[in-house]
This record gives sequence, structure tokens and C-alpha cells, in this order.
Amino acid sequence: MQEKVAEVNLERNMPTVEAALASLKNYMLTYRAQGYKALILIHGYGSSGVGGSIKAAVIKALTQGQLQSMVRLTAGGEQWYYRKRELTAFCKQLELYERRIANNQGVTVVILK
Repeated sequence: MQEKVAEVNLERNMPTVEAALASLKNYMLTYRAQGYKALILIHGYGSSGVGGSIKAAVIKALTQGQLQSMVRLTAGGEQWYYRKRELTAFCKQLELYERRIANNQGVTVVILK
């Protein structure tokens, strides 16, 4: 069976942080129930030069918050080069998205449990 990967755009329509997190939770529940193995979250980087508020909130929710129980592994696009082998061990299909992930500080890859 081919592993399924979904791209999720959390910054479309410029939502508030709370709206983006609510969307993220819904997407994760839906895609997990449909058997998806990985999500590529597009949260943007923000215009401040240090990362946007949606990015920070998403990473916190995935690693320390309410969504942590659905996450096996997570890595930002800026970590792809160093963590590619680890991520693709769980989902080989991610290799097809490498050009969109690698060094992209506006995306986070999530391997679902």
C-alpha cells in the first residue's frame, strides 16, 4: 500500500492563530482517520524575520500541546537535510516533496501515529 501524504495550507486567508490551530486539529483528525501517514503543514514564516506566530503556535501544539498524542515525529523544513532519513523511514513518499520541504522555514512535516 502506498503511503499517503497531504499538504495542508494553514495560512490561507490569513487566519488568526486560534483559527489556524483549530483547522490544524480538524485536518489532523480527518487525515489520520483516512490513513494518511504524513502531513506537510504550510504555516509560513512570518514577516518579522524570526518566525511567525502561526508557525510558533503550530510547533508548540505539535510538540507540547493537545495535538502531541497524534504525532510520531515532526521536523521543520529547515531541519530536512539532517532529518530526511529519519522522516522517510516512516514515509518514503515524502521524498517526492523534497523540493518543497528542504530549507523551507515556512513548512513543518508531521509523521502521524
